[in-house]
Amino acid sequence: MAQNASNASQEPAMEPATREKVEAARNFTFHLLKGIKQIGMYRHNEARFPEFLAKAQEALAAYTDRYGPLSLKVEQQNFMLHGEPLFSEDTPLPYKFFRDGIRQLIFRPGLTVQELVSFTLIALSEPERGAEDVMAQLWRAALEHLEYVMVEGFKMDEVSEAEVEVEVDKVVGYLYARLKTNSDDYLRFARVNADDLDSKMDGVEQMRGLVVAGNYASDELKARLQKEIGEEEGSRLFPKLVSAIFQVIEGGVDDVALLEEVFVQLLDAMLIQDDYAIINQLVLKMRAMAQRDTSGNISRLLDYFVLKMGEEQRVMRLAEMLKTTRPRNPVDITRYMQALDPSTVFTLLNALETIEIPENRVLVCDVLASFAKDNPQPFVQRLEADRPQTVRDMVYILEKSDHPDRVKMFGLVLLNKNLAVKLEVMNIIARGRTNEARKLIVEAINDPIAQVRMLAVRLLPEFDRDKAYVDLTRLMKDPNFEKKSIEERTAFYSALGSTALPGAISLMLQMLAVKPTLLNKKKVMEDKLLAVAGLAGACSIQSYKALQGVVEDKTQPVEILTAARKAMYQTKKILFGETAANEEA
Repeated sequence: MAQNASNASQEPAMEPATREKVEAARNFTFHLLKGIKQIGMYRHNEARFPEFLAKAQEALAAYTDRYGPLSLKVEQQNFMLHGEPLFSEDTPLPYKFFRDGIRQLIFRPGLTVQELVSFTLIALSEPERGAEDVMAQLWRAALEHLEYVMVEGFKMDEVSEAEVEVEVDKVVGYLYARLKTNSDDYLRFARVNADDLDSKMDGVEQMRGLVVAGNYASDELKARLQKEIGEEEGSRLFPKLVSAIFQVIEGGVDDVALLEEVFVQLLDAMLIQDDYAIINQLVLKMRAMAQRDTSGNISRLLDYFVLKMGEEQRVMRLAEMLKTTRPRNPVDITRYMQALDPSTVFTLLNALETIEIPENRVLVCDVLASFAKDNPQPFVQRLEADRPQTVRDMVYILEKSDHPDRVKMFGLVLLNKNLAVKLEVMNIIARGRTNEARKLIVEAINDPIAQVRMLAVRLLPEFDRDKAYVDLTRLMKDPNFEKKSIEERTAFYSALGSTALPGAISLMLQMLAVKPTLLNKKKVMEDKLLAVAGLAGACSIQSYKALQGVVEDKTQPVEILTAARKAMYQTKKILFGETAANEEA
């Protein structure tokens, strides 16, 4: 301690403002590591990843809201901010980015929990086992609020870096001189002749695949140029065209077939440019005109236009875009699909099967949920599909639709042969907290698969602790209970303890107080281990004190003391956090 104090006194003191920023960043990395550990424990349950990283996202949002973008320097063993390490424990996370040349990670304000999940899964990937390298995954993910800086150099066999730099300077110098002009011939600005380049580069060895990086355009310049281009195209050109078409309609056009052809061509032009905002404006404008039109021509035109929007080739064009690309304006995509006729549900379902990006699948599923409330049958039919992802999507849609009979529909999934799907759906059913949902969970306790039975037992206390206590104690008194595996009996006791009722805690303490004899030594040992599992499941101050009493009771067998100590550590970790648990250890 004296040595640490002397080292601390030798380090230069940080300014209070800088220290606050570092501590806020450490809070983010602490929750990030904690979320990564939880993901590692429940890797099969992807639906809970956002829940595991929610606190990390909140800590990052708190930092960016107060201090702006969080720019982390990537070193081999840690992330650094203002020269201070952020991770308090060893982790391979920084090295994965450092190895691929990434030297800086910038988290910008507005980073969503889904983007943080994507970033974390990339960080957890293992390129040495066949996954893409981190750089390729970051490029493919296209995270809007995450930026990274890479370091690359020019290298050639048998040539020093200084010599390479000289040759590169020759190339850059020639290009710079050639592109400068004071004339009015602006096209000459970008005119470089290959023969001239060869003559000027005499003595410079050929270098293929070389990228010469210089000063990039500033963020402000790029934003201004993009804004001007967007205004020119979106705010002037197409709105004027659309306005002209509607002026012709309002002037009086009886040829509906001609109008239909014009609007379909305009629809296809917008789809090619992925401009769904203009399409949505067309629909809104026609709806407004249809309310004033007494002839019914505009209503027929609107119906025809919406029908064409939902045709298979156009919906699949939308799906092709969503397959591997995150849309710039997902709200426009949502409004486009919401405007479609309910008859296009099957086309949208087929399109959903081709989409790979999870966020885009959720976007389509959210739209389909509005259709499922009125007509759930197409989605119920797919609950029996062989593809697990399809079943997960249908369960999500039905749950999102809030259909009154959705829990009964989920009963079909419990007959599915895929174990992972059954377990995932059971967790979704448990969120309902209704009597029908509880009935399904109770029925699952008699499932032939042990994992399903154990999960059902663990979920039962989430509905009603008192009822769960009664049901669990009744099942545990059954003569066949002792024939179950030790893992399944442990699940029962853990669930009973999670009710945190005085009767459950008292039962565990009574079992721990039993003294073994020569004839029942093995049975008493198993019961005590089950009681420790039950106290761990309670995860309360009372159960923690009870476990502490077991640890201090030196008359208990070594196996019981070890199990109780481990359970006490886990309980303290959940109740008071990782730091307190480490101090205990």
